[in-house]
Amino acid sequence: MPTTETAPSAEDLKRVHRSFVTGVTIVTTSTGGAPRGLAVNAFCSVSLDPPLVLVCVQKTSSTYPSLFAATHFGVNILSVDQSGVARRFATKSADKFSGLAWHEGEAGTPLIDGCSSALVARIGERLEAETHTIFMGRVVQVEHGAAAPMVYSAGGFYDGGRLAPLE
Repeated sequence: MPTTETAPSAEDLKRVHRSFVTGVTIVTTSTGGAPRGLAVNAFCSVSLDPPLVLVCVQKTSSTYPSLFAATHFGVNILSVDQSGVARRFATKSADKFSGLAWHEGEAGTPLIDGCSSALVARIGERLEAETHTIFMGRVVQVEHGAAAPMVYSAGGFYDGGRLAPLE
């Protein structure tokens, strides 16, 4: 039986995506000693053994060429008091690290101070997916902070530490 697939409207897709709660991350890398980064909500754990994570990055991002050339990437899971950091890294600003407290992780990967958690992964795979590249990496370093994570839903930031458990 023949079927005709039609793409959903952009507005319908936005409505679906607004109903999904996600963490707020900044993906970072370093090329030529210069820190680079961008806000990414397409991050997930792939496996604990081996320890694999992935991030999806749009090819038009100003950080994309640096990330594609890199050997490692960092994932900085923002804390509840870092909404300004999230907004800063959501822009195409040339120097998003100016005045920002950060330190170097494995392989010189920039890690932002004050995050809920952070990790560094060695890039193993770069999978092309039309407008994006999926970067899969093996986790080589982790850091844990004391602050609750920030979450994002329906266009707003929320306190991930105040989620109410379901019974």
